[in-house]
Amino acid sequence: MKENFPVNWIANPFVLSSGTSPAVNEIIPAGISRLTRSFHRQIPGYRISPLKSLPNLAAMMGLGGIWVKDESVRLTLNSFKVLGGSFAMYRFVQSRLDMEHLEIPFSELTSDAIRQKLGDITFATATDGNHGRGVAWAAKAMGFRAVIYVHKFTSQARIKAIESSGAEVHVIDGTYDDAVRQVTVDAQQNGWHVISDTAWEGYEDVPRWVMQGYTTMLNEAQEQINAQGIIKPTHVFVQAGVGALAASTIGFYHQLFGQDDPVAVVVEPETAACLYRSVELGDGSPHTYPGDLDTIMAGLACGDPSPLAWDILRDCADAFLSCPDYVAAKGMRVYGVPLAGDPFIVSGESGAVTLGALMFIMERPELADLRDRLRLNAESQVLLINSEGNTDPNHFRRVVWDGADQVPAEYKETH
Repeated sequence: MKENFPVNWIANPFVLSSGTSPAVNEIIPAGISRLTRSFHRQIPGYRISPLKSLPNLAAMMGLGGIWVKDESVRLTLNSFKVLGGSFAMYRFVQSRLDMEHLEIPFSELTSDAIRQKLGDITFATATDGNHGRGVAWAAKAMGFRAVIYVHKFTSQARIKAIESSGAEVHVIDGTYDDAVRQVTVDAQQNGWHVISDTAWEGYEDVPRWVMQGYTTMLNEAQEQINAQGIIKPTHVFVQAGVGALAASTIGFYHQLFGQDDPVAVVVEPETAACLYRSVELGDGSPHTYPGDLDTIMAGLACGDPSPLAWDILRDCADAFLSCPDYVAAKGMRVYGVPLAGDPFIVSGESGAVTLGALMFIMERPELADLRDRLRLNAESQVLLINSEGNTDPNHFRRVVWDGADQVPAEYKETH
């Protein structure tokens, strides 16, 4: 890996060359997005998030189209994460009531009758911000208590956003992965129920439900792309922390199209590239990325991959990228200062890294081999997910106003 180079990449040697992925069929079964969307559309305030086109930027880069699913407006929460947490809590309630095969209307889910059957329930999770806020918000909407664990690098803005939904927040002296381990121990001692987007041995149902919940967003996006006369995106670039969003996105399209699915690219911070490292080590298993995971991409600062997500990504992702922080910062600024005629998009650090990576891939002569391998050209219709908006205003201003994390001079555009 070349240090501080805009994009380091590795092709996936494990990707399936024929057939469909057993992991996808198990975790993202056919028709699941219709069930998740049926649930989510009942939540008060639900709206389809916009799919925005950047035609002028695409033309400048030599691409056929760039499409951005903008989750910065999802339920006023600035992130897609609530889709996963809320659906997992719903499935937990179904299971608790022995009603797995019956759809429970949201109005009934929040009724006194259901509350009496369930008793007092506390949901808990570890987060670097967005997932915890989504769980806290969903718990409050459904009438439950929430306890959220964050790591010591979590900004005060993200902590206050979680607390604004009525959750109790605990700050752990360690990384996100340390917070995951601590909340698991404390939940067992206190009788809380963990709603995590990462899996471990003996804990797979809830992370599976979380990943399934994300497919509402993808069902919307596919419907919106079809409305533009496009059967499917040719490429999907998706960011990854533990890998749940990436696996849900890539698995959704594999379930729909099999071997005709879009070219799938996973993008990580270079200081928290656990999936990249897992491919690099070459034994087909997920591996931890060591260190303090220090990156401005707080939502992606994860050292331990989710085994469930890894199974899908191992089968279906075509390439894995790792990028320094300035790639995400560039993406934020380009979204915020678009070419004339392209829409303005508010994107946080974790939301913007895929755009930054795509731009460097199309600009840098050193990445010509990657462009060719991915078949990025004037026919390409690329789907990106703006997974978060301005979730940390102070840092957002440092990047967008003050120019923090600037592109090194040797990698700036010359045209």
